[in-house]
Amino acid sequence: MRDARGRGGMRGRGRAMPYKGQPPFRTFIPHVPFDLVQCEVAFPRVKPAPDETHFTEALLKRNQDLTPTTAEQSAVLNLVTKINNVLDNLIVAPGSFEHIEEVRQVGSHKKGTMMAGHNVADIVVILKILPTREAVQGLGKKVVEEVRNADPKEVLTMLPNESGFEVSSAEATVKVLVTTIPPNLRKLDPEIHLDAKTLQMNLAAIRHARWFEENAFHSTIKVLIRLLKDLHSRFMGLEPLTPWIIDLLAHYAIMNNPNRQPLPINVAFRRCLQLLAAGFFLPGSVGITDPCEGGNVRVHTVMTLEQQDQVCYTAQTLLRVLSHGGYKKILGMEGDSSIATEMSVWEGVVVTPSEKAYEKPPEKPEGEGEG
Repeated sequence: MRDARGRGGMRGRGRAMPYKGQPPFRTFIPHVPFDLVQCEVAFPRVKPAPDETHFTEALLKRNQDLTPTTAEQSAVLNLVTKINNVLDNLIVAPGSFEHIEEVRQVGSHKKGTMMAGHNVADIVVILKILPTREAVQGLGKKVVEEVRNADPKEVLTMLPNESGFEVSSAEATVKVLVTTIPPNLRKLDPEIHLDAKTLQMNLAAIRHARWFEENAFHSTIKVLIRLLKDLHSRFMGLEPLTPWIIDLLAHYAIMNNPNRQPLPINVAFRRCLQLLAAGFFLPGSVGITDPCEGGNVRVHTVMTLEQQDQVCYTAQTLLRVLSHGGYKKILGMEGDSSIATEMSVWEGVVVTPSEKAYEKPPEKPEGEGEG
């Protein structure tokens, strides 16, 4: 009997039969998790909305605590300006280093979402040449040398790393992320050049900064990003959320609503937890499509299935604590992060942490299940 997998498959209706022993192919149709903000009309209130003045004040106070001081911002800006000027001069008058195509500021300093105590800025340098480790180190030395020539009193250190190099003063650090022009990405040799994935990530950082500048300029979005970054750093279950996912989630929670008007910070903060708790970043969810990549890439697919589950059940627990008035512990103004992993009591109501739903299947020994 001839194999049905021959050219053209089965004739007649034009549908290929599934291989023996395999389930029929199904088109993937992502679902939209429940979001009260999008369907509020269908769920009219039976009593007035509670007064959330104290909650809103706490959110703004926490944001103030997380915002860098004027001195911290000045220290970072000072170092960024010096390094940016040197790199710009190397484009205009290359001298001994004539390989720079473009220089762009990216990251939290550029976006205005820097955190207190984290005086770090990011600059991407696009090289015309293939980025060998020697060329990157040479650029780092050249930058430090030129900054010192301009200001002999400046004490700087330069450390090469997997993404490029970082230059530090006593008060601030600038990470210089090196990449190359896109046509060069196909010519890389892993033995002598920087990692291809790292170079692509550094190029993506430019696209992210540009998108943010055009779409996420509203001040409430920046406040929410800081608050989410703080949750991410204090609750282990939210660690899988990347800075880019946090940026997009904050923008979505504030701007993506029927009125297309920015939501207040208290509503948007709760909505973030509601979305995550409803499975916004689980496998079958539509989630958020990456606006900087082609092909409908859902941003949460960078997380493993275990991580997606972890984010969901952690948000469920935090949302229940928030519903019973525990916002001070969630914001880190009281207590610690144990509310996400241990039972807590709120005015007689017991909140038990959600448990994981995903179990990683056991790995089959090599050769088993084949043949």
